[in-house]
Amino acid sequence: MNFIRREELREKLNRGDKFKLVNALGDWAFEAKRIPGSINISNMQTLKKAMHEKMLNPDDEIIIHCSNPLCPASIIGYQILVHNGYKNVRRYAGGIQDWEEAGYPLEGNLVA
Repeated sequence: MNFIRREELREKLNRGDKFKLVNALGDWAFEAKRIPGSINISNMQTLKKAMHEKMLNPDDEIIIHCSNPLCPASIIGYQILVHNGYKNVRRYAGGIQDWEEAGYPLEGNLVA
């Protein structure tokens, strides 16, 4: 599994690099709190739809995350993408918890 650290992800966002930042949490969690620029792909059905409709292309750089290092959603999403031929996938294991602890910006209904 390929990983990305919090600092590198923040630098990529600040530079405006072109990549897909995928939040693998459920809809309610995505609406509550997310890293700016994230798209929500919350289950197997929406992941397959995103692949089929080319919202995610095999050549895209994709960074997938969920809530924290123990959350399995981003692990499963990562494995599905790689299994389906996506070559440039990385996991931000720290997720929303790590991002928030660093004091980095978040958006959503529960962000103060």
